[in-house]
Amino acid sequence: MTLQNLWFTLIAVLWCGYFLLEGFDFGVGVLMFRIGRTEAERGLLLRTIGPVWDGNEVWLIVAGGATFAAFPEWYATLFSGFYLALLIILVALIVRIVAIEYRNKETDPVWRKRWDWAHTISAIVPSLLWGVAFGNIVRGVPIDAQHEFTGNFGTLLNLYSILAGLTTLSLFTLHGAVFLAAKTEGELRERARQQVLWLGPIAAVLAVVFLVWTLVHLGSSADRFGVTLAVAAIAAVALLGGLFATSRGRDGWAFVGTGLAIVAATATLFLALHPNVMPSTTNPAYSLTVTNASSSHYTLTVMSWVALIFTPLVLLYQGWTYWVFRARVTGHAPAGAASTA
Repeated sequence: MTLQNLWFTLIAVLWCGYFLLEGFDFGVGVLMFRIGRTEAERGLLLRTIGPVWDGNEVWLIVAGGATFAAFPEWYATLFSGFYLALLIILVALIVRIVAIEYRNKETDPVWRKRWDWAHTISAIVPSLLWGVAFGNIVRGVPIDAQHEFTGNFGTLLNLYSILAGLTTLSLFTLHGAVFLAAKTEGELRERARQQVLWLGPIAAVLAVVFLVWTLVHLGSSADRFGVTLAVAAIAAVALLGGLFATSRGRDGWAFVGTGLAIVAATATLFLALHPNVMPSTTNPAYSLTVTNASSSHYTLTVMSWVALIFTPLVLLYQGWTYWVFRARVTGHAPAGAASTA
């Protein structure tokens, strides 16, 4: 494997990890008012993600940094062409952080309810727009011979990308419901399980249609079609397995199922994309690839050694965090406690 392909794979892994972990964070936010009917219940829902949500966002930061360092041409074209969409995502992520941190600065129920709504809205927006962004990356966008994006924000709003956005929104929300079922007890757990059984068929239909469209776009004659089809099939089976596990009360296995479905679906997109990193709909010859968009061999070599040393340490630390806070959340947080406690 060349260093370019290695770093394309590593970036794909980072996005898989981000969507797997931040996906249930977003899902909890989307479901705040669907499952938490009182201010105290919504506070308890926030406690389920309190110890881990900020660590989950590290995957996004590292994915962006790795793209900038390994494929600067890809980074430049992506962030200039998708500027408005990515800016909206960034603002939503900032609002979400503020909502989580400021919610318990006051005991006033109105104050807390407003921040809960801010949290919900700021979870819906990136859940939708991340799918729109990746849908356009896989489908291709107008890029000229200088590797510059020649479209506009409206160019990004096509049927395929909108379907991709609805798919990520539904999958993240489902993943969040499964997570809440695994992390809560009593009535909250039962409401979360009801949301899983209600959202499951919707997410499954959207995901299957989107993945089939992706495979049709790729074309059965492509060299990697067989592998891409197999990974897409894994995503579908894992999602159905997660729903079955929920119906049997196996919340842990249900979380594994929805998590594997998100990882496999994300991997499907990267398999369909390679060796391009950003196809051009203007002329295929103008497409950005792992070769013409990459940094120098020296840069990729240094990055590889750094990743080899520090990645295991980060994974061990994050794994330890999840192990420590693996128990179900019960009771109510003190009135003045921070929501991340």
